[in-house]
Amino acid sequence: MASPALGRLLLLLAAALIPAPASAIGFQLHHRFSDRVRRWAEGRAVPGAWWPEKGTAEYYAALAHHDRALRGRALAAASSDLSFADGNATVRLSSLGFLHYAIVSLGTPNMTFLVALDTGSDLFWVPCDCKQCAPTTSPDFGQNVSFNIYSPNASSTSKKVLCSNGLCDLQNRTSCTAEASNCPYVVQYVSANTSSSGILVEDILYLMTEDAAPQIIKAPIVFGCGEIQTGSFLERAAPNGLFGLGMEKISVPSILSSQGLASNSFSMCFGDDGTGRIHFGDKGSLDQQETPFVIDKSFASYMINITGATVGNDSIAAILSALVDSGTSFTYLADPLYTKLTQSFKAQVQEQRLNPDPGVPFEFCFDVSPTQTTISLPEINLTTRGGSIFPVNDPIFLFSLQQNEYFYCLAIMKSNGLNIIGQNFMAGLRIVFDRERLTLGWKNFDCSDTTKTTKGGMNSTRANATQVTMPKPPSNSSTQKKLTRSLFSLLLLSSTIL
Repeated sequence: MASPALGRLLLLLAAALIPAPASAIGFQLHHRFSDRVRRWAEGRAVPGAWWPEKGTAEYYAALAHHDRALRGRALAAASSDLSFADGNATVRLSSLGFLHYAIVSLGTPNMTFLVALDTGSDLFWVPCDCKQCAPTTSPDFGQNVSFNIYSPNASSTSKKVLCSNGLCDLQNRTSCTAEASNCPYVVQYVSANTSSSGILVEDILYLMTEDAAPQIIKAPIVFGCGEIQTGSFLERAAPNGLFGLGMEKISVPSILSSQGLASNSFSMCFGDDGTGRIHFGDKGSLDQQETPFVIDKSFASYMINITGATVGNDSIAAILSALVDSGTSFTYLADPLYTKLTQSFKAQVQEQRLNPDPGVPFEFCFDVSPTQTTISLPEINLTTRGGSIFPVNDPIFLFSLQQNEYFYCLAIMKSNGLNIIGQNFMAGLRIVFDRERLTLGWKNFDCSDTTKTTKGGMNSTRANATQVTMPKPPSNSSTQKKLTRSLFSLLLLSSTIL
């Protein structure tokens, strides 16, 4: 079980374990370096906790680090939302490598796991009866912090998933010795020989209704007992499991829908401050923007068509498909859109462009004068199939060199082929993955309060432009230090993996 230190970090389910009627499902998630998590930990003196100041290299290096592991992959009919445990907190785990995560609870007695949320993959797996897994303890995780490892034998509600089970797909069945054998699984990630393998099991995932009288739902789900992890999963990625949210029948949203626990849809919201929420069963609202998914029977994914873009007053023609992926920190675009968009952005900003630095993953970076109090930026929007406009509320990353010295970069990476709408382009939006209607929906939203719609990200200053207010001088001593090439190299290593 979790150590006392980790126990202080993980908010366990506290209500009585009783069944509930079908509902939609959601949970609050926190960016591990969000202000809310920072305040929580500082008030409790969490051992081993460390939060980089926003705008520093350490902050953005932590944001970028998770890409290395995963980016190698070329309102519901029920009465309320359902959620995981609310109020997740975190410490800095240098081997974690992900932007957003949630705490999930499995089995009987229940055990908690810190899992990464990923719309770009399908299987939910946790380390289990390990033959080769990431360490459960490390100085990088914080003092006296230990991750759990699942074992079917330790849970009274665990069941085998046999080769005859419909969730044991044809690829896995080739390794079956008999229909009564345990169903094996292997998930290969293109990134650096990264994989997870083991057997499929069934057990209880604990969810909670979000209504006037919250109830715990014990949902039987199939997931991976991850006995062997390789590559990045042994280093800086998902040491305690991965929560796939893809479209295949093995994913948790598919299973919840098939059991009538939630509608076949979910939403994710990522706030500018790093807080967010996910709701299973959420079908969105009538006033949201929408576009259909690209249907590819050979590869079911959250791919959408982009038919153009605007940068300030410039309109850019484009025809391309892009994957909407919560498992990627930054947005990746291939030519010709990448070059057209970045060049238009460069021509419309007032700051002087910095010479490209091989240690910086972003190509277009701009110097900020020490006397500047604001930055005026051209608005960036993507036009999707059907004409709906996808607003990019937060297209830049602001770096702190030392006190009163800043520069910013257009946070778009150049791709060799696959276009990806990453988490930075989702900031300030509530995004609905409606798998029943096969549409993506979105609207500007206050992600820390799911009842509030916002007008967008930055403050408008003129037509087709936004304004960024420069931060106050940082108080953390670490932000007074010169930005080092090694931290930039971390950004580069973590991001350029397509």
